[in-house]
Amino acid sequence: MNDQKTTFSLLFVDDDRNILSSIKRIFIEDDYIIYTANNGQEALLLLRRKNVDAALIDSKMPGMDGLTLLKEIRKSYPEIMVIILTSHGGIKEAVEACKLGATDFLEKPFVNEELRIRVKQLYKLWVLNRENRALKDKIEFSFGYERLMGNSQAMLKLKAMIAQIGPTDTSVLIQGETGTGKELTARAIHAHSLRADNPFIPVDCAAISDSIMESELFGHIKGAFTGAHVSSPGLIRSAHTGTVFFDEIGELSPAVQAKILRTIQEREVKPVGSSKRYPVDVRLLAATNRDLEKEVGLGNFREDLFYRLNVVTLYIPPLRERQEDIPLLARYFVKQLGTDVTPAKAISREAIQCLESYDWPGNVRELENVIRRAIVLGKENDIMPADLPPHINTASQITSKSAARPTDEPSDDSLDSYERMAILNALNKSDFNRKKAAQILGIGEATLYRKIKKYKIDR
Repeated sequence: MNDQKTTFSLLFVDDDRNILSSIKRIFIEDDYIIYTANNGQEALLLLRRKNVDAALIDSKMPGMDGLTLLKEIRKSYPEIMVIILTSHGGIKEAVEACKLGATDFLEKPFVNEELRIRVKQLYKLWVLNRENRALKDKIEFSFGYERLMGNSQAMLKLKAMIAQIGPTDTSVLIQGETGTGKELTARAIHAHSLRADNPFIPVDCAAISDSIMESELFGHIKGAFTGAHVSSPGLIRSAHTGTVFFDEIGELSPAVQAKILRTIQEREVKPVGSSKRYPVDVRLLAATNRDLEKEVGLGNFREDLFYRLNVVTLYIPPLRERQEDIPLLARYFVKQLGTDVTPAKAISREAIQCLESYDWPGNVRELENVIRRAIVLGKENDIMPADLPPHINTASQITSKSAARPTDEPSDDSLDSYERMAILNALNKSDFNRKKAAQILGIGEATLYRKIKKYKIDR
């Protein structure tokens, strides 16, 4: 620990002053700030004056016991991680502590090294949380593109990448499922570039027929073909000094791919019907929901163009991989899509729960359309589960599932049985949303996944 400076602070609460003195000696060589309190009231007074990151609390104390103190801490200082120290065989206390939000529990008398290991785990979790908060604050301060929404870890990493590559002129290949926001990501890159004040021209490669694609991209002169009554500069020349974004570039024919490659290499375009070439200065962004590397192997996409595009690749996570962003996105769409004549001005907690329980194959675009529908059909101030499409309105399904999965009783008095029961209860309450279940239990998601695997818990 001494090789890494830290201000991690610990509070130990125990009515036995000898134990407190012993604990101080255990951590004397660690760079922790150690506070001690002899009872619950003393602990609460100290918390008002000091910043504490984690607390280890004896469950059995006169006056205010450990579980009561835990409740007070969770209510007033929810960011503090708590380990409950239980007496030997205090399994029921441990289970109750986990339900109340304790991060972990430890039986007394404990082995000194085991206590140090548990505290070190808390320290690592604290460091990770601090880094995540710092990254979030930094990105929210500097990103400046509000339309690309999300505070999940995946979205924070994506925003950090956009902020880093935006000012360069590097070509970027954006990959992701339909509806994840690939064009929005491209616009965010453009907004962070030195070309931000110049044109951003999107090209929907899937929507333009192959017969007119060449004219649309490279332009044409008057009379070049039937119906060409006036000359056109084309989309690429229209993006001069700015950014051109090829959406679903995997849909382009080999012939058009070859001409785009030539444009990239020579930095000029030749309009249809013209013998003259025009210089162009554009940054190239492209997006696809296909595996372009696989398409290259199949001969459907030019290898040389792929490597020109694939200088930097950004992956847009599907909505099911960032469920924690769903409430934020849903409330944003309610605010953006609501009008003076639509009753719905907010969204209920029950409706949010339904949205969080759905897999969203259509991603953010599907969520936007669902909210749009709910606003139109809603009759109350809040969007309710009944306003959602039947396949998303899972309120009745949640109720029936909960009824079908009654709370398990421990099969015996072993710690494993009580722990399995606590995990099942939390999963039932959250309709098997593992993130929420982990929050209920007060443990990390990774820890919950390991325990689910250990106890072979299936939905």
